[in-house]
Amino acid sequence: METYNRASLTKALETDSNWDVVIIGGGATGLGVALDSVTRGYKTLLLEMEDFAKGTSSRSTKLVHGGVRYLAQGNVDLVREALYERGLLLKNAAHLAKDQTFIIPNYSWWDGFFYTVGLKVYDFLAGKLSLGKSVHIGKKETLNRISTVKPGKLKGGVVYHDGQFDDSRLAVNVAQTCIEQGATVLNHFKVVNVTKDGSGNVNGVVAKDNETGKEYAINAKAIVNATGIFTDDILKMDNPTAKNLVRPSQGVHLVLDKSFLPGNDAIMIPKTDDGRVLFLVPWHDKVVVGTTDTLLDEHSLEPTALEEEIEFILRTANHYLTKDVSRNDVLSIFAGLRPLAAPKDDSEKTKEISRSHKIIVSDSKLVTITGGKWTTFRRMAQDTVDKVIELNLLPKKACKTADLPIHGSTQTSDWSNHLYIYGTDQAEIKKLIDSNPELGTQLHPQLPYLKAEVVWAVRYELARTVEDVLARRVRALFLNADAAIEMTPEVAEILKTELGQTEEWKQQQITDFIKIAKNYSLKHAS
Repeated sequence: METYNRASLTKALETDSNWDVVIIGGGATGLGVALDSVTRGYKTLLLEMEDFAKGTSSRSTKLVHGGVRYLAQGNVDLVREALYERGLLLKNAAHLAKDQTFIIPNYSWWDGFFYTVGLKVYDFLAGKLSLGKSVHIGKKETLNRISTVKPGKLKGGVVYHDGQFDDSRLAVNVAQTCIEQGATVLNHFKVVNVTKDGSGNVNGVVAKDNETGKEYAINAKAIVNATGIFTDDILKMDNPTAKNLVRPSQGVHLVLDKSFLPGNDAIMIPKTDDGRVLFLVPWHDKVVVGTTDTLLDEHSLEPTALEEEIEFILRTANHYLTKDVSRNDVLSIFAGLRPLAAPKDDSEKTKEISRSHKIIVSDSKLVTITGGKWTTFRRMAQDTVDKVIELNLLPKKACKTADLPIHGSTQTSDWSNHLYIYGTDQAEIKKLIDSNPELGTQLHPQLPYLKAEVVWAVRYELARTVEDVLARRVRALFLNADAAIEMTPEVAEILKTELGQTEEWKQQQITDFIKIAKNYSLKHAS
């Protein structure tokens, strides 16, 4: 196994301060740009101030989708591009992205007709990368397939196919792929400034290793700002008078027990009270319900759900489900911030702000990529690197990511074993357990995760903290926040051993993680 050792990765910064491309930000967008850049043959460095996918990229609705909602808005090109990318992602990360059937329950004859026709267009736009035909089903079959949906006035349903995945796992696998391809990718490494040449163009960054406090001056031909909701912070380093480009919009999700949606189908509610769509999606033997769309005035690393958002999701779910959902049923709650383009006028309608991505070039030739979504991360990266080439910052080379398998990719038939997310690495985790059977024990009776996964996360997946492990390598925090809190001391002990840390470090890790984890638990938050 190739090692993903932090010391050898940081050594690259000491031995060489000249790079072709430096990417700031290690979410979906930044990692995508790093992968596109390194596979074209450019010397590539990515710096992430916290952990990969720490922000928005670990807090999605877990869908790889074209966006049925954008189709309703007439945004055909956006949908076509996303459906094409959906097809590539299901092929290139076959261990993480899979076909998921959705049912739209219809409570009027007109809805049934309208959505059947609309989804035929969706199928058509997917072309040969379609996951399956959408069909109209009667009331009886709808109730057979989603036993918890309210039967009163139900006329039937429309079944369609979309993709479903694990977002932060994909981020980790893309980071590994970048390293295997020759890039240097570092988390917990904060860019504190950008540097410029005599003519005012950006020519590097100053970055600080959060673990050692050491600063590095790094030179680069091109700098890409892929920091999502933190876009404006980097733009202001470049130009203190820069106007804000991004307005954060918060999306909240609740996680419930599988009994609220016992079958294999997801539910899509196309018209809620606030005109958004609501999804109930099976995910890791739980159900994710969301989302909301609330414009905020400020961004943070740990956004928290507003009371009205929680109430809205509970109320909407209860409007459609026979099994009553209360606050006590919520196993975890997570909030993410979408970096929407700040409206030029005072229009406050987040649904109407374009979700397509934008590439902005500053006077200093700093290249910023904003917007978009996980589904199109590969395409956004391709467009970004093409723009860098167009600016004559790098020699022209063709994009190579359309058919590039992501680390771990393999066809999976058994989605019931929770280790499926490791793809081809499953065999290596089994070897760890064979060599030390203690590692085969579960960390908590309510979740399937094993001690071996913690060791694996540290040795091969660049995890450095308890939060890196429990939030984004295994998804404990997102699936059952109270169970994650109870696992903390044991996980901290394993990390302490693996990283050669002190008892004091371990105690600090426990304190830090529990403080964050309480935001994910309604029991603790209320």
